[in-house]
Amino acid sequence: MSYYYSAIINNISFEDAIEKTKLALKDEGFGVLTEINIKDTLKKKLDVNLDPYIILGACSPKHAYQAIQSEPHIGVFLPCNVIVKQLKNNQIEVAAVNPIASMGAVENKNLGKVAKEVEDHLKKAIDALK
Repeated sequence: MSYYYSAIINNISFEDAIEKTKLALKDEGFGVLTEINIKDTLKKKLDVNLDPYIILGACSPKHAYQAIQSEPHIGVFLPCNVIVKQLKNNQIEVAAVNPIASMGAVENKNLGKVAKEVEDHLKKAIDALK
């Protein structure tokens, strides 16, 4: 089992890919709580160069509530991270965490059901970008 799902986007700017990703997430019930610009952060902190790389913290409030009700400490895995990164060949990759893989260490049947629902919605959002 892979720990992420991804799609490659062609013929789009990096900024447009971020917006397209946010819309695909929204269509599947996710909001973006955080946006971390890794390229800028690493340049500022370490003076290193990296291709454009953004981490979006996506959250489905309904599923987050269900997960917390099932497992009070599950917040250590929230929100679901989605990355948008520039590839060397002018393509853009969008990848989302596989919630089943990331939460697999937690033995809780109720949580497993929620993780499966989140997985289904994240996959649909990523697949919509292809």
